[in-house]
Amino acid sequence: MKTKNKLIRTEILAGLSSFLATFYIVIVNPAILSDTGMPFSAAVTSTVLVCAFGSVLMGVYAKNPFVIAPGMGLNAFFTYTAVLGLGLSYETALGAVFWSGILFLILSILKIRDKIVQSIPHSLRYAIAAGIGLFICFIGFQNAGFIIDDSATLVGMASLKNPICLTFLIGLGLTAVLIARKVTGAMILGILFTTIIAWPIGRWWGETAVMSSELPTLVNYSGIFSMPDFSTFLKVNLVDSLQFSFLPIIFVFAFTDLFDSLSTMVGLSEASDYKDAEGNPKNLKKSLLVDALTTIFSGLVGTSSGTTYIESAVGIREGGKTGLTAITAGLLFLPFLFFSPLLSIVPSIASSIALVLVGYFMMKPLTKIDWSLPDEAIPVFFTMILMPLTYSITTGIIFGFLSYTLLKFFVGKKSEINPVLLIINAFSLLFLWL
Repeated sequence: MKTKNKLIRTEILAGLSSFLATFYIVIVNPAILSDTGMPFSAAVTSTVLVCAFGSVLMGVYAKNPFVIAPGMGLNAFFTYTAVLGLGLSYETALGAVFWSGILFLILSILKIRDKIVQSIPHSLRYAIAAGIGLFICFIGFQNAGFIIDDSATLVGMASLKNPICLTFLIGLGLTAVLIARKVTGAMILGILFTTIIAWPIGRWWGETAVMSSELPTLVNYSGIFSMPDFSTFLKVNLVDSLQFSFLPIIFVFAFTDLFDSLSTMVGLSEASDYKDAEGNPKNLKKSLLVDALTTIFSGLVGTSSGTTYIESAVGIREGGKTGLTAITAGLLFLPFLFFSPLLSIVPSIASSIALVLVGYFMMKPLTKIDWSLPDEAIPVFFTMILMPLTYSITTGIIFGFLSYTLLKFFVGKKSEINPVLLIINAFSLLFLWL
């Protein structure tokens, strides 16, 4: 009984860890979607609903510890390409999200999904895990304000005279020590400690959430309590979004969502050895079905596509192995339908610590790469380095696939090129062109 209770406690703590690493999306996603003219408060409500619906369904049906939320990158494409770039109304863009979910669902049900997974070389699976680790680490440093824009070198390090940067480094150092000493719940303790020591920043240098995120959170809400805004619920335009000229948008949504989800699940499974007998992520078909259903749900309630989150690695690192982790994380989102201002209590410098250190844990699969074989190692290198440099998981994977095929062909190893991989390459080139 004690062992069972301990396992349950571990899963719940893991769910809390994943939630703390992911909850920033409740602030960031509405900030991006509001540029389309969508009410910020409505975007908060739809974001919370998608996080709760997708994560709980993932835990109950797929029994995997993966958190689902509106995807970064997908929300940017929704806002800056589909709406502001191509002139769609946000209602029509939501229709494109809905139909992309239907297409994703069809691909998930058919054996096309299995063939895609089987076509991914093992070396690139390891690269995907490591690349996601680098990407999530970069996001963490960026969210913490440690890595900043630099007009001469594109990116640079913030001044250590900055109290926010110093607070982040203190919290990061303490969390690293706790991990090294194998302290249970090290990530949560690090986040809580950093939240506490960040208090003086808010008192001496301004409001913490604004200083670290510069996002319009408390501007839109006053006090602690706020009622949910359902003004975008079922505002999706299903008819106009099916125009022939909008089909490429639906394709890009579906293609990006599918590969983001596949690559994230493959990467998480490789980094945590959470695999089935065939070496694939456990319950992959059910997980992708949940992902597709969440995207359909996203279009209906009023946000961009939902997808499996790489921040799930934080909970997995804390011992999350079952659906209880995802269920816990999903349920923790629901109170913020009414208490969204409380999100500003935990500054981004605190939650970013978990993202940075998860990058370290996801480097483990690289030990399986034979770096003496250029036709294997170069695609691995391209995959992992281009994810953070292009700020896109999908782009890193595409160039990994393309370079792998090209090198295998010209070194006389054509038999190692899966025919499905050639089809993926063709779609990859189309995706880059679009």
